[in-house]
Amino acid sequence: MPTLTPTAATGATAKVGPMVYVDPARMQPADAFAELLADTSMNGPFIADLLSSMLSHERAGAHLYRSVQGRTHNPVLERQYEHFGEETREHVGILEGLIAQLGGDAQYVSPAARATEKAGTALVESTFLLGGSLDLVDRELVMVEAVFLAEAKDQANWECLARLAAALPESDARAAFESAAEQVASQEDEHFLWARETRSRLIRAQAQSPLVVDATSPIEEQIALVESLIEQH
Repeated sequence: MPTLTPTAATGATAKVGPMVYVDPARMQPADAFAELLADTSMNGPFIADLLSSMLSHERAGAHLYRSVQGRTHNPVLERQYEHFGEETREHVGILEGLIAQLGGDAQYVSPAARATEKAGTALVESTFLLGGSLDLVDRELVMVEAVFLAEAKDQANWECLARLAAALPESDARAAFESAAEQVASQEDEHFLWARETRSRLIRAQAQSPLVVDATSPIEEQIALVESLIEQH
């Protein structure tokens, strides 16, 4: 099972920083991962931090999908969130496997990963903060937009990983990078394109709808409109 929330109990480690306290037992030294990719021209410690950040983003995406799946009123969106959430959890496992193959530690949370985790948490929180003041249709759009933003970075991350693979000399490391990218890249393209198109369709459907349904409308009318938005366009 992939780790979706690294903690001391799962073996998480980190580097100390100006605003970060780390239990000495869980602390990574400043020169950790100095030998990572040492037989290549790559900056091993930077790659370790980068992969940790990418992993943090995938983990945040898994939490986002689980959250929006449980709150949407559109059955089409619910099924898609469930499907993409399952694939995202698989991506977490693939990244953990890649890090292990390279000699890194998938439980290591880099400084960049901490910032990524904070951004991911804020993205999930954004789908809740306006919930009490918006109608259901706008809530669906807020959730789709959060997925769109998350997937835009996901797609860029895996495209970057594929380019890093191409820059490596023929080696086990290159094969590991290529294998991971090949397993995930097409799915990330699908996730991003779906989120972009669904956001556009929701906006067009609501803008062009002859029905005036807002937060003051009966809840039944709001749910009926939400359920029809995707199918209509």
